[in-house]
Amino acid sequence: MKREIPLILTAVVGLTFVVQFFVPHYPLGFMADMFSDWFSIIAACAIWLGALNLLKISLNKIYKKDKDRFYAVVTIISFLLIVIAGFFFSGGRRFQEPGTSFDWLYINVYSPLSATMFAMLAFYVASASYRAFRARNAQATILLLAAFVVMIGRTPFSDWLSGVFFLPEGWQISNLSNIIMNFFNVAGQRAIMIGISLGLISTALRVILGIERTYLGGD
Repeated sequence: MKREIPLILTAVVGLTFVVQFFVPHYPLGFMADMFSDWFSIIAACAIWLGALNLLKISLNKIYKKDKDRFYAVVTIISFLLIVIAGFFFSGGRRFQEPGTSFDWLYINVYSPLSATMFAMLAFYVASASYRAFRARNAQATILLLAAFVVMIGRTPFSDWLSGVFFLPEGWQISNLSNIIMNFFNVAGQRAIMIGISLGLISTALRVILGIERTYLGGD
């Protein structure tokens, strides 16, 4: 029963959500709403378990004098600082309102750090682009030319460059960039989204039918 009960619950909940999408009436609608509430409760508990696990791992690194213990200290201090500010110095549930301690930390500490992290990603993207856009074959050459046209077409420099080469109306680099983004890029995105959707459907069916059991743990 240790495995059978989770499998039965998963199947019942999954089938309820699938059927309720097509038949949104009682009792299926009521059951779907109830399951959604339980999901929120479980997610809230999971957040606390994740936070406690983060503290446990960080404390273990400090206790064992791991080489990354400095980052563990920063993690613990940051976690405690934001929790204390949110719970005790920001008016309870009004912690997200402007002017609170939590809001000040979010605007002046968290947001700049997030911006710095995403700014650093630009260097990794540039490095990956350099390796991916090498004209080793026909496909890579097309990708390189498309990327060049899109990047140049998004800048005012493209209009000047189009005038230098006397490109006809409708064939300016900015227009070519829009064509690539609005047609070829959208078509590729839709193909990827269709593939992702089919993968999600197949995975969900495997879980609902009890074929996929890795979420239960163990062998």
